[in-house]
Amino acid sequence: MGKEILPWFGGAPAVWTTCMLFFQVGLLLGYLYAHVLSENLPPRGQRTVHLLVLGLTLGLLLWRALAWPSPLTPGDAWKPRPSEAPVAKILTLLSFSVGLPYLVLSATGPLLQSWFSRAWPAASPYRLYALSNLGSLLGLLSYPFLLEPIFPLGVQGWLWGVGFAVFAAGCAATAVFVGRLPPASRPPGTSPAPGDEARPVVSRRILWFSLAAVASIMLLAVTNQICQEVAVIPFLWVLPLILYLLSFILCFEYEGFYRRWFWVMLLALAAGAAVAALTRGTSLKVPQQIGIYSFVLWAYCMACHGELVSLKPAARRLTSFYLTVAAGGAAGGILTGLVAPRIFPAFWELHCALFAGPALVAVVLLLDRSSWLHLGARWRAWTLRLVLTAALAVLGVSLERMAADSVRDSEVVARNFFGVLRVIREDEGTEDESLRLRHGRITHGLQLTAPARRREPTTYYGPTSGVGLMLEHHSRREAGQPLRVGVVGLGTGTLAAYARPGDTFRIYEINPEVVRLSSGPHPVFTFLHDAPGQVTTVLGDARLSLEREPPQNFDVLALDAFSSDSIPVHLITREAFALYLSHLRPAGGVLAVHVSNKYLDLKPVVRGLAGALGLRAALVDSDESGSSVWSSDWILLARAEADLGPPEVREAEEDLDVTDRRLPLWTDTYSNLLRVVKFR
Repeated sequence: MGKEILPWFGGAPAVWTTCMLFFQVGLLLGYLYAHVLSENLPPRGQRTVHLLVLGLTLGLLLWRALAWPSPLTPGDAWKPRPSEAPVAKILTLLSFSVGLPYLVLSATGPLLQSWFSRAWPAASPYRLYALSNLGSLLGLLSYPFLLEPIFPLGVQGWLWGVGFAVFAAGCAATAVFVGRLPPASRPPGTSPAPGDEARPVVSRRILWFSLAAVASIMLLAVTNQICQEVAVIPFLWVLPLILYLLSFILCFEYEGFYRRWFWVMLLALAAGAAVAALTRGTSLKVPQQIGIYSFVLWAYCMACHGELVSLKPAARRLTSFYLTVAAGGAAGGILTGLVAPRIFPAFWELHCALFAGPALVAVVLLLDRSSWLHLGARWRAWTLRLVLTAALAVLGVSLERMAADSVRDSEVVARNFFGVLRVIREDEGTEDESLRLRHGRITHGLQLTAPARRREPTTYYGPTSGVGLMLEHHSRREAGQPLRVGVVGLGTGTLAAYARPGDTFRIYEINPEVVRLSSGPHPVFTFLHDAPGQVTTVLGDARLSLEREPPQNFDVLALDAFSSDSIPVHLITREAFALYLSHLRPAGGVLAVHVSNKYLDLKPVVRGLAGALGLRAALVDSDESGSSVWSSDWILLARAEADLGPPEVREAEEDLDVTDRRLPLWTDTYSNLLRVVKFR
């Protein structure tokens, strides 16, 4: 479902965070359903209620199969409008599409474990929890490597629907079996084990909740961190979730695997590694970032879930335990997906979780009288406590300073669904004074502030860049005719510096904060305001907007919508490029694609798309280097070689081979990020 709706919301990393919020809250509701059912009804009543819920869900999926492309995937009517709030739309969409089926699925783990305890009171049901997470892990592994590359999304929806029907049949058979059991949870005449019926104290429940919440926040914050700088694709969603689930499996199935002394030491090492990675920022290569943050997430989840297992109750209280754990996970999702964007100007939830993990484990150690903070001579125990306190203080101060530095000296800081924007003034008081727009850690344009220079094109859009050459020397420009230009991605609006009287520039931008910075009576960036031609902005995902519009007959369509160094994959697929071509002028239309990227080599992808669509391709590698104009790589695509520019432009271009069958071909249903990662 995340992959299905990702293109509808601009490919933003927050799509995944919002999806996780929905599924964590859905998990909580499923666990609550299982808890209420097992605690308040006899086996026969549980059987009846659950059979009704299974039947209702199957009926809903059957109706959807007739009304939608598949039982799982909604139709185009559900695509959002620009005026709709993304988070609310995603939560509504998921509730109507998979809400009830997911509720049934999420209740299965604790409900079947409760039934197992009724049928076999002497056996521990907790290994079924590990088995359940193992099933989830196998599902995650199969998706990016088996299902996603082979089957289109519609086929995946049908396969899922068939799989759910098989599951429902098995679950119904189990419910019928349980309905024949006697109401008592243990054989008549047996006495409960010592402490079996005792309710866990409030402090223990708080620890269950807190440990689950910290692990959940770490999962979402680390996933967000990776996706912000690389790409929003299922593989980078799945990897952190695999580590998260694997920690559950190992801790619940192999309790001896969690050795407190080892994992606490690893937790300390992970905290230090995270601080180092945040300090280095974009100087780290993609494999280094993925490796470090994966290690950090793994250590934190193992520590949290290992301590969680050590605090688990007897089987009689397992539904209450799972309900509390699910509540902690849902709270983590709510804090990351809803609360943090409203109270933090930047992605500080990662900093908070990095501190909260060791601090919470320290609390568990202090409360556990058998831990090494209480053993040995008193002076030794106090020394260890002081060392632990000092280490936490150093970690907290380091993270607080890094968080403050991330927004220091910013004239504007704005955070919304699409990320964090900052405006920074540089070289103040000199002729090179400028306002720079940053999205994440990457500059997305700057404007010189001197009145005589503020219309100069800057950064990746200089006069010798591919898009600059095309806008200055297009055949219609050379003939003295006005240009009609489309731009996907506003940034600071730099490309409007090339507008001349009579030109029409139509700019597509999904982030309303970016539009706000360049519009209104007092814009921060004035490229649009100063342009002599007609300039309009279209708010919303560019692809959805272009799908809804009649052919625009653009002379040049510039594609530059990559937030941070992350790429919205749905804008660089065969279907997307076919859409762009439909909006280009049949004769002379040029598609200019910005492929400068710190982490990914997008040139083979664009070449593959050009070959699939029968286009000519030329690379313009501009080596400009200065304080305001930078080197850049643009690929120009056209239906005919003559459309790639006059002789003075062709001299700056390098023709690209688009016939190589080994070139990747990205589609809406397939993309392979690993093939284009720059490992050096």
